[in-house]
Amino acid sequence: MRTLTQLLCTSLLVATSTVAVGADYPSKPITLIVPWSAGGGTDAVGRQFAAGLQEELGQPVNVVNRTGGAGVVGHVAMTRARPDGYTLGLGTAEIATYRHIGTADLSYEDFTPIALLNLDYAAFTVSADSPWKNLDDALADLAESPNEYTVSGSAPGAAYHLSFAGFLDQQGIDPNTVNLVPSEGAAPGLQELAAGGVDIVFSSLPEIESMREAGRVRTLAVLSTDRVDAFPDTPAAGEVTGDEWTHGSWRGLVAPEGLPEDISERLLTAADNVWNSDDFQSFMEGRGFGAVWEGPEGFEEFMAEQDANNASIIDKLGLAQ
Repeated sequence: MRTLTQLLCTSLLVATSTVAVGADYPSKPITLIVPWSAGGGTDAVGRQFAAGLQEELGQPVNVVNRTGGAGVVGHVAMTRARPDGYTLGLGTAEIATYRHIGTADLSYEDFTPIALLNLDYAAFTVSADSPWKNLDDALADLAESPNEYTVSGSAPGAAYHLSFAGFLDQQGIDPNTVNLVPSEGAAPGLQELAAGGVDIVFSSLPEIESMREAGRVRTLAVLSTDRVDAFPDTPAAGEVTGDEWTHGSWRGLVAPEGLPEDISERLLTAADNVWNSDDFQSFMEGRGFGAVWEGPEGFEEFMAEQDANNASIIDKLGLAQ
């Protein structure tokens, strides 16, 4: 039987070791899991941010692409890592969809939120020869003529699909009455739009820009409360309808649940410095990505709001498995 003195000594040793680990962090390379393929937007943001973290933390930050299952594989890997600060993740909007669709028993509550880094709102885009000249025209026809119009731009239940469907629902239009033509991303959806195969495409503004510049499509609104600084000529849905709307595809720095507070604070300071750096801001602006910052509390509140919104829309769309 251990004596009280032995127990006290053991407790003191553990406490001292814990403090030492936190004080020395980081003392070895860090892995940043990106749950999507190399070469995509999430990968690009992740690698740019990792380079900044490496400079701030003084240790290599290695990006590892863990793909599969519409992001499930990578996100699950983030949650199963040791909460010691040496495995981080670039979490994406799909975190707030998996448990509602039924693809994984996973939610924002399984992560330690560190910082929201990016939010790209969905945009409501039509062909250049569409009779709709503004968002009011489109909403009026969608409400008056259910099941007559088609929309494309992503797979069912993806972030931009839910943003579009949620916006219609907010405006009193049943999202099931606008027929979805699934596509593997914005590019094929935009080609179909320009060819006259669909009436609307939802995607991010950067994905649309080249076709907008070519005069082949026209964006009626970005589905946000305010205009996006990088696209000042595009009206915000909020200014047209008078209703607040904040939804789209987002990315944020996360860690496994249970990350020690001192390590979380060290990462937050580093992430703040990287996000505010000229290199990161120039990169985001050059790519047209929306640079949005929230610390741990704001990020957690944001994910909870997204989770609740998605649950309602997924239910209304009948996407739950």
